[in-house]
Amino acid sequence: MSQMMVPGFSANGVHAGIKTDGRKDLALIFSVTPAKAAGMFTTNTFKAAPVLVDMERIKSGVIQAIVTNSGNANAATGEEGYGDALAMSRAASNGLHIKDELVLVASTGIIGQRLPVQKIAGAMNSLIAGLRPDGIEEAEEAIMTTDKFPKITFRKATMGTKEISLCGMAKGAGMISPRMATMLAFFMTDADIELSALRSVFRQAVSRSFNAITVDGCMSTNDTVIILANGMACNRTIRKAAKDDFFAFKEMLFSAMMELAEAIVRDGEGATKVIEVSIEGASSVSDARKAATAVANSNLVKTAFFGCDLNLGRIVSAIGSVGIPLLVGSVKVFLEGVPVFANGTCVMGNEVELAKIMVQPYIRLKVNLGTGNRQFRIITSDLGYDYIKINAHYHT
Repeated sequence: MSQMMVPGFSANGVHAGIKTDGRKDLALIFSVTPAKAAGMFTTNTFKAAPVLVDMERIKSGVIQAIVTNSGNANAATGEEGYGDALAMSRAASNGLHIKDELVLVASTGIIGQRLPVQKIAGAMNSLIAGLRPDGIEEAEEAIMTTDKFPKITFRKATMGTKEISLCGMAKGAGMISPRMATMLAFFMTDADIELSALRSVFRQAVSRSFNAITVDGCMSTNDTVIILANGMACNRTIRKAAKDDFFAFKEMLFSAMMELAEAIVRDGEGATKVIEVSIEGASSVSDARKAATAVANSNLVKTAFFGCDLNLGRIVSAIGSVGIPLLVGSVKVFLEGVPVFANGTCVMGNEVELAKIMVQPYIRLKVNLGTGNRQFRIITSDLGYDYIKINAHYHT
């Protein structure tokens, strides 16, 4: 992990006292020079205070620092919470000696409680003093809540004669649902890329990764994904018109986002399996997404996978519930390539093979709707006993 450094960026994480168990709870990412920036946020109507601050500041397309706390979401806190988010930003900008509007803030944790701004301000000097080019592990540790393991990724690619670096970190395990999957994720790159190209490639990559996962179908108030590009690689500027460089950067970013997105699902609260749901043969991407999401979010489907019980009725019932035009006889269902449903009925004779598949930690479910050639894929998890244990006592 120590080699996961992006030129011009430094990071750190410390314990500020927000969490009572001594774990790190305050993180900082800093670029030595203002960076081009793009972001996507929750579509929840009840957006947390830091999300509201960031949505306004990201419009400039230029950001230099991101300060994040865990243990407290600063959500459902009204005008006071918004003021707390601004105070958190000012503590960082004053310590870094940069303009306040160049700082983004993010929070994750318990909803409905005021942010302990004094504790955050009190820890800011040590947080800044400890900034290191290889401090990503400390920063990642400081943004985790119910996560069982850290989620960090790193990529390198050559653009022309220059080497470009990309590092990403994320947190998330519960309240994971599409339309900005519930999590925090921050990406740093030294690529020189025009702002319009960065925004375009960022939206595309998020759509295919973080917006194509679900754990429990619950949307948070704090979802935030940010990318900063400081240009210190001095590569030829990546533009949408320069297709080779643009697509190369897009694939690098998508690969990194998909790795973190799948890690979030794998870390899903109470999860024992990852299930890839692919809907093909749909008349539109919208129909494919609706069908995939219905299957992926079905508690009956998820508990069946947890119990290693291939209950096909639950799968086809979920697909049939979304109201898209279907010919029942044309729908085909496959599990790891093995046909299990066709011509309106279950396919028998593969029970031994299917029993082996159902105990795998990663299972691919494919459905062909037989109405067109559009498709959509979503990654989900099963649903086990531990999900209830974790969330029944999360607030207490």
